[in-house]
Amino acid sequence: MVGKEKLRSVMERLEPAGHGFYYPDGDQDAFWRIVRTTPDYADLVSEIRREGERLSATPIPELTYALFTLFEKQGSRLEYERVYFERRRRLNTFVLLSLLEPERDELRSGLHEIIWAVCNEYTWCLPAHLQGRKARGAIDLFAAETGFALSEIAVLLGQRLPARLRDRMAEEVEQRLFRPFLENGPFGWETAKHNWSAVCAGSIGAAALLMLDPSDRLTAVISKALDSMAYFLDGFGDDGACTEGIGYWNYGFGFFVYFADLLKRRTGGAIDLFRLEKVRSIALFQQKCYLDGDAVVNFSDSPLRVPVQLGLTHYLAGLYPEDMDVPPSSLRAAYTEDHCSRWAPAFRNLIWYDAGKRETAWRAADYYLPDAEWIVSRHHSEYGRFGFAAKGGHNDEPHNHNDIGQFILLAGGTPFITDLGAGEYTAEYFGPGRYDFDCNGSQGHTVPILDGRLQAAGRDSAARILEASLGKDEVRFKLEFGSAYRLGHLASAVRQFVWRKAELPSLELIDEFKFTSVPERIVERLATAVPPEPGEGCILLRGEDGYAVKIVCDRDELEPVVTSRTFTDHFGRETPWYTIDFSLRRKALFNRIALRFDIVVLTASPSSSPSSSPSSESR
Repeated sequence: MVGKEKLRSVMERLEPAGHGFYYPDGDQDAFWRIVRTTPDYADLVSEIRREGERLSATPIPELTYALFTLFEKQGSRLEYERVYFERRRRLNTFVLLSLLEPERDELRSGLHEIIWAVCNEYTWCLPAHLQGRKARGAIDLFAAETGFALSEIAVLLGQRLPARLRDRMAEEVEQRLFRPFLENGPFGWETAKHNWSAVCAGSIGAAALLMLDPSDRLTAVISKALDSMAYFLDGFGDDGACTEGIGYWNYGFGFFVYFADLLKRRTGGAIDLFRLEKVRSIALFQQKCYLDGDAVVNFSDSPLRVPVQLGLTHYLAGLYPEDMDVPPSSLRAAYTEDHCSRWAPAFRNLIWYDAGKRETAWRAADYYLPDAEWIVSRHHSEYGRFGFAAKGGHNDEPHNHNDIGQFILLAGGTPFITDLGAGEYTAEYFGPGRYDFDCNGSQGHTVPILDGRLQAAGRDSAARILEASLGKDEVRFKLEFGSAYRLGHLASAVRQFVWRKAELPSLELIDEFKFTSVPERIVERLATAVPPEPGEGCILLRGEDGYAVKIVCDRDELEPVVTSRTFTDHFGRETPWYTIDFSLRRKALFNRIALRFDIVVLTASPSSSPSSSPSSESR
């Protein structure tokens, strides 16, 4: 990525590391006065102040031995992590309030105590990431983030922090990050082709740029960090798609950007990773991943709704002004949105926010991402805003779900055919039983079940794209995915989508299965969060905003069965969802199944049946 000789030469001529380079005119106090008094920042400042009031009324929560050992004993993570992340929220909030209101003496004690408490933690790693390894010398995502946060806080607050506290922060970062990184490695994440390499190496590299003077040690840290960044970028195809979803794009690519920005600033632009074409391509993934508002294409371990990190977005839009879409501020992630309470994005949502950026709602557009094998369509008409997305890919992706052929259908902001997204992270969730969880196995996705067989995990379970065309009036996507089922008598499985972009669009799904011997059972499974209702010749999914989807099929050929289910979501909440299983009544060596999804606008009252009369709906 950067030659060793060039790096060594550049590292000898670094710009000074100080808080001034974070701000347009180098004046920290002036910037925070603007934030404190300008209406553009009012909502975000209000959120920070409310958190400050809440946290000031409570003591620092303890990370007890009992909490620490829960993961080892029962595999659950949430109990420890809630306390850990609450402490990080406290750290962020008191630092930001100290920058916003430096005259408030009463903030100092709370600020000093939370910094001291974080420095006193037995480990900055999460127990789930240790898994039997010694805590001393270990570096995971959150240890690296914490070291980056303390390094940046030390630079920003400088002499306003007591000397003993500054010394302690530097000592802990040295012992927990720099020394292990240079002496204990290599760590597995150093060559990971997903978010771990960017977050861990990016955080350590950023901390070094802030804490270390020009030296061979600093050069060694940055050299290793750049090597990991090359692995991270190698995990993306040229289409820039993050198959982990937009949440992990915010996370992994976000930390890549934070590191690359500091590196560019300290080297006076001599090392500028943003000049790489692949970085630009990855930056543009965000606008290809939203279907409407904050509703995203949530394949893999992604939430359905992801508010936008406006600081990161505005920064990237400044780098790529001709290409980057800037969504409206109404989609901004609130200060409390990040349940992990990460310092770096919280700080940059303030310093990188640009009220002068021209904002527009997500525009109608069609995208095909050939490396990820995603097709995404946003369609707008006088009847509203609609979205469709489908995927091929393979079943060995980061945060993998067995979901080749999965699709999402959205109208008016409501996902009618949905992806469950991420479940609660536990030991078993990332263990041998991963695909027993409905959100991960193909049983929880809108894909077929063939002779009782679900899709299998592994790189050999892969789609072969037969057609991907983006037209003015329709989008067509066709793939073969028989390898996912590991069925000896399955010769081929072909799935075709035709997305017709009428005023009220419709989606046609056609599956064709060829067998060498007649199968016993073929089931087309649909997954939805909307309670299905029987209709005249259809299944009806009725949204709460006046839209509905009619699922039309040949009832002589297919027998539908609706089942109510629940799964445990990422935050440990029991969440309802439904399957609609269409069983093929007559099986043969060649089987063709067609379903049509008609989007309708209901004009009748919710209690009346939209299929009872033509006047009750618009189509």
